[in-house]
Amino acid sequence: MENLVFSINATLPVFLVMAVGWVLRRLGFLPPAFCSAADKLVFKVTLPIMLMCDMASVDLVHDFDGRFVAFCFGATILSILVIWALAHRFLRDKSLVGEFVQASYRSSAAILGVAFIQNIYGTAGAAPLMILGSVPLFNIFAVTILTVENPARKGTLRPGAVVKGVVTNPILIGIAAGAVLSLLPFELPTLVNKTFDSLASLTSPLALLSIGASFEGAKAVRKILPTLIASVCKVGILCAIFLPVAVTLGFRDEQLVALLIMLGSPTTPTSYIMAKNMGHEGVLSASVTVVTTLLSALTLTAWIFLFRSGGYIA
Repeated sequence: MENLVFSINATLPVFLVMAVGWVLRRLGFLPPAFCSAADKLVFKVTLPIMLMCDMASVDLVHDFDGRFVAFCFGATILSILVIWALAHRFLRDKSLVGEFVQASYRSSAAILGVAFIQNIYGTAGAAPLMILGSVPLFNIFAVTILTVENPARKGTLRPGAVVKGVVTNPILIGIAAGAVLSLLPFELPTLVNKTFDSLASLTSPLALLSIGASFEGAKAVRKILPTLIASVCKVGILCAIFLPVAVTLGFRDEQLVALLIMLGSPTTPTSYIMAKNMGHEGVLSASVTVVTTLLSALTLTAWIFLFRSGGYIA
């Protein structure tokens, strides 16, 4: 019961903020113009700053664990490439491939990871290293896939456009800036850090309100099958494949919980923000975010229960 309450407290508020956005849209407080402006603000300003702050908090010199980071790196790449190949093979509506792939693998690792582990162990533990090994790949592949699979381009994409999309993407620029800051022998002034923290704190509420306000039930119902498949993959299949391997390799406690967040946390709200800002409809991304947020309270609790019962986490 304690684990269930903990997981519900970690995920249900995310869903409730989206629900508030939906209600406010119906009451006229969040018009389409607000959603469009919020999406751009999150994509180009607050999300890059948030990821920069997350990366800057990683001590790459003293806390680096190459074996753990390599596992995060390998599991992320393998899952993305397999999902992408299967989506191309089996998804009938090819215009959904980009959104489907991103929604199937891209976790709320940066948003939920540190908070989840701190609630269990009192410290961030292995969360920053998990973020280092996965979040840059999450975003690099998201930019690449959403660019390559942009339905408006109709196969006319040139390799140079993909490279330009990756190099100029605000999210990847934020991650790169955070990596540079983490290596500096000094910290930024408190005034600057507090300003960045204030802007970063806007990311989740703005993204969630925009998802809720933009949610179109009729369109979502028409995409119910890919939504369910992507959701099951996100909160179930990836965990079932990679977590037993992690246990076999000897990962325990904070590292195992960090991997659980990387693989099984709900689809990040920023997947919708990126899809909308890169020429995609965004309905599938929003739908998977809603469904995985609801399901993850149960699936995360089930995995924590199994790990504690088996003595793999304390």
